[in-house]
This record gives sequence, C-alpha cells and structure tokens, in this order.
Amino acid sequence: MDIRIGIANSPRELNFESTQTAAEVEKIVSAALDSDAKFIKLSDDKGKVYIVPVASFSYLEVGTEARSRVGFVA
Repeated sequence: MDIRIGIANSPRELNFESTQTAAEVEKIVSAALDSDAKFIKLSDDKGKVYIVPVASFSYLEVGTEARSRVGFVA
C-alpha cells in the first residue's frame, strides 16, 4: 500500500510503502482526528515507524493494494 502525506508549509511530502491496509490507515487517522490526538504512528513495509503531527496534515493519500505483475509491459 502506497501512503502519501502532505505536510502543511512544506514543499515536500512523506511517501512510503506500508503493509497496513487502507481500512487500518483510515481507522488510525479518523481516531486521531476525532480524539484531538497530537500525532499518528504509521509503519512502512521495512519496519520503520513514522510519527506525524496531526496538526500539520495537508492531505493524506492512501493508494491501492500493491499487486505483483507477471509478464512483460509493452
């Protein structure tokens, strides 16, 4: 799953691959926004943990599940 997080007042975004599902990420973000949490924790597919302040969210994009492709691309 590809996750992209836009950070307010920053020209760059945080982009990483995660083993968490879209539903899990949505649940984490929704819970943080509903409870006025200060930050969220997301992990990538290599075990790194990203701690992102909720107040600095500009946007959060959750991609589709990654699928292995077989064959040649024309």
